[in-house]
Amino acid sequence: MAEVNLEKIYASFLLRLENIKDVSELSIVEKEYLGKGSVLSEERSKLSSLNNEDKKRYGSLLKKFSDDVINKLEQFKTDFQHAFYIEKEKSENPDLSIDWHSKEGSRKHILTNVMEEVVDIFASIGYTVAYGPEAETSWNNFDALNTPEWHPARYESDTLYLDKDLSQLLRTQTSTVQVRHMQENEPPVYIVAPGRVYRSDQLDATHSPVFHQIEGLAVDDGITFSDLKGTLEHFVKEFFGTSVKTKFIPHFFPFTEPSAEVLVSWKDGEWLEILGCGMVDPNVFKNVNYPTTTQGFAFGVGVERLAMLRYGIDHIKNFYENDVRFLDQF
Repeated sequence: MAEVNLEKIYASFLLRLENIKDVSELSIVEKEYLGKGSVLSEERSKLSSLNNEDKKRYGSLLKKFSDDVINKLEQFKTDFQHAFYIEKEKSENPDLSIDWHSKEGSRKHILTNVMEEVVDIFASIGYTVAYGPEAETSWNNFDALNTPEWHPARYESDTLYLDKDLSQLLRTQTSTVQVRHMQENEPPVYIVAPGRVYRSDQLDATHSPVFHQIEGLAVDDGITFSDLKGTLEHFVKEFFGTSVKTKFIPHFFPFTEPSAEVLVSWKDGEWLEILGCGMVDPNVFKNVNYPTTTQGFAFGVGVERLAMLRYGIDHIKNFYENDVRFLDQF
């Protein structure tokens, strides 16, 4: 009799499912048949009145009943969810026949465009492009560039190291490419090294832990600071326009001496720093086995900095958020 009663209960359960219209009604049915005080709970209470043999047999039937009910409920939940998302998609995209393939084609990122423009300016006056790895040695990133061990740039708070003994790191500048190039090539050298660099900076309006640099190096007989000044003034006028003025002010970099920052005249007569430069320190040439009488100059510029100035972009994060509304402007 107990088995017959269970079959009737299951038949009643299936009938209830046929009339369910949404997930809320399904939850009610689930409580009626599986929850506390449910039909299943009531049937289980009958086990105590049965002998051991009947208890075992009916307990097995109750388990099968419970499993069948759970499986049916899960199936209905899946069907309801599927139907819900189909309707949601229809409401959001009523015309499913729309051709979603872009008619405009792909385009380059603003930073790629700026980087390529800068490289083209220097290529037009005889520079070639050199590349190097982003994971570097401390020697190439610091020691070869005359940066002493006590220099703050070498602190773990400033540099992203890759090992415990601080011998491997993510490069903080593309000057490492200059070191590698000089180790493999004799003068004369005229290169620009574009690429991604890393520093342990907090993200704010003008700083990011990942950004892009272009560094340049010129090594040849008789090169002077006047050559450096003329080269960078040419670059500024080509990139920002012939009306923009430049100003060089003294600065300090471990790998150049003398060193300077280059400022450009901007709106309302304001002077803004755009890059650093200087004559290559003799110790750098010594570290790459160049003659101590070698002369040359180097410079480095941030690609994001150039783009922000030219286009009036107020926050560096705009370059990395992939917001099409922003990227479509360039």
